[in-house]
Amino acid sequence: MKITKCGENPIVRAGGEGWRAAATFNPAVIRDGDKFYMLERAAEGLRPFVCSFGLLESDDGVHFTPAEEQPVLTARALGYEEGTVEDPRLVKIDGLFYLTFAYRPYTYNCYPTGVGVPDYTPLRGELDKGINNTRSAVAVSEDLRTFRLFSSVNGAEVDERDNVLFPEKIGGKFWLLRRPKQFGDRPSIYYSTSEDCRTWSEPELFASPLYDWEGGKIGAGAPPVRTDRGWLLLYHGVDGRDVYRVGAMLLDKDDPTRVLARTAACILEPTEYYEKFGLVIPNVVFPTACVEKEGLLYIYYGCCDTSISLATVRVDELLDSMESLQ
Repeated sequence: MKITKCGENPIVRAGGEGWRAAATFNPAVIRDGDKFYMLERAAEGLRPFVCSFGLLESDDGVHFTPAEEQPVLTARALGYEEGTVEDPRLVKIDGLFYLTFAYRPYTYNCYPTGVGVPDYTPLRGELDKGINNTRSAVAVSEDLRTFRLFSSVNGAEVDERDNVLFPEKIGGKFWLLRRPKQFGDRPSIYYSTSEDCRTWSEPELFASPLYDWEGGKIGAGAPPVRTDRGWLLLYHGVDGRDVYRVGAMLLDKDDPTRVLARTAACILEPTEYYEKFGLVIPNVVFPTACVEKEGLLYIYYGCCDTSISLATVRVDELLDSMESLQ
């Protein structure tokens, strides 16, 4: 198997003034008609670390240009004047775009350490950490330009992120992969189902870290891609040195809780300068979108909370390389 990193990486960088001046990373990408559409997580600065979602478009999946001059979703639009939105993932079901994302009611200041996770400090000193837990939600749109909040996934008492919807209903239900931080002894991937994408079943354990490269934490990456062998899911693992890498699982078509195969070794890791050094966390490749086109898988990933890159691989080659768990 050969995964090829795009020679033009990073394919999307921050720039200019205002809401995307400092960084752009961890995007949602979907192919609709003949175009690729990207929702970027863009930051205007690190102190405070305020992020919004901007819309870009592309004819070839490599060269993206802004589709709107202003963000299409902000925390302020959700009623959080001092908040921030994070890490979008995007699917289209029955003609409607569903956006899963994380948000915080209050923005942190971000002080990068240069060796791993930054020091975050709340803008308000009196804030209790629990009040500002990361929460997850679903928004919907008909045109990718106007979003409305559809449902909240977790309450303030649980810190949760990495929420990813399957791109179609299975057994008549919506399926959601999630990562509630307080569940279990290690951050792992859980799943829930829903009849209406509003009320979710209690999270059930789906997959935990197995291999050294995953360390003690894994989370769902891009929305799963349907293949003739099952659902292809990319996920991230974080080792003890805070290095972020990418792995893959193959899930049963009709029962996604059945993991048919899983990569024992990572399939993507930080090797290039733009993946090892950045504004926030070093040594990060963070997959948040996959698009399949004519048998080629386009993998979009954030680099060090700073920029956006692309890697490609033949779907069949990736599936052939995976270790069966049957």
